[in-house]
Amino acid sequence: MELVTIQGQPASILGLAGQSIDDATISLAFTAGINYFFFYNLESKNFLGGLKSLLARNREQVLVATGSESRDLQSLRNYFDSVRHCLNSDRVDIFFLEYVSPADDMKQVQVLLDELRLWKDSGVVRYVGVTTHNRAIALEMIEHHRCDVLMHRYNMAHRKVEANVLPEAKRANVPLVAFTCTRWGTLLKGHPHWHGKLPTAADCYRYALNNSAVRLALTAPKTRQELEENLAVLHSPQLSNQEIAQWQEYGDLIYGNGQDAFDTQWI
Repeated sequence: MELVTIQGQPASILGLAGQSIDDATISLAFTAGINYFFFYNLESKNFLGGLKSLLARNREQVLVATGSESRDLQSLRNYFDSVRHCLNSDRVDIFFLEYVSPADDMKQVQVLLDELRLWKDSGVVRYVGVTTHNRAIALEMIEHHRCDVLMHRYNMAHRKVEANVLPEAKRANVPLVAFTCTRWGTLLKGHPHWHGKLPTAADCYRYALNNSAVRLALTAPKTRQELEENLAVLHSPQLSNQEIAQWQEYGDLIYGNGQDAFDTQWI
């Protein structure tokens, strides 16, 4: 399945996630070639204000993506209505059921996914999405066609998805959105045993995008300058084999023995 705007343009390979950035920064991103905009909730007022302005001018050229961690059906509906009201848009392009985990009641998860399908059938949502850190759940979602789009953790350190999730997503034609590409910023900070150059955020996005199953990578810059640096990804060549090997070696150091809570709880 191809992710496209209402007008039929392909999704950009870099998606902008909601942070405390303003209207001008949203416009900069769009002008530079980003057409995929994601937010977790309605608390990012500056981001949402800028996105609303952009949609007023270019709704059919923009992919709006959001979602909810709620497992309560009415709360899910209320949030969806609030999003449409906030952005003055009847339609949301992608709605994700967020952070599906082994702790979830999977029957309730299916109830919510069925609701999202109804929204899609009625035209108010264009793609049904799921986000998860759990590889087994990701595989189940792909195998049983539970979602149109999968958002999943993937970066230089977290590469176990390369063995199964990414190949299966590609085989099933389920576009994958990579998030936590900088591993919550830790990939940018270096390691005592690493003496080579450090990756930039752009290098982290390029690594994720180098896998053909990854349709786009999310970036969440905190400043206009960070965004400008990350925009280089839109016009960068693919990584060389030497670069891939270098970043995998570095990622192994950052991952360490995998004792971080997110490495053990969400695998």
